[in-house]
Amino acid sequence: MPYSMRHAGVSLWLESGVSPAEVARRAGHSIAVLFRFYAKAIHRNQQRSNQQIERALEAAEEA
Repeated sequence: MPYSMRHAGVSLWLESGVSPAEVARRAGHSIAVLFRFYAKAIHRNQQRSNQQIERALEAAEEA
């Protein structure tokens, strides 16, 4: 049970937009371990980041 709660917490941090480097530091992982075990959560966060970048670029073009 503690592992699943830890996994859920780390996934929540990643999906909330906390940088992978900060999540790894707080979880006591290396970046490599974080990417290996939390790839799905990181991938979802990358998609959200891409959308934010697209919106920012569109706003800059309109200005």
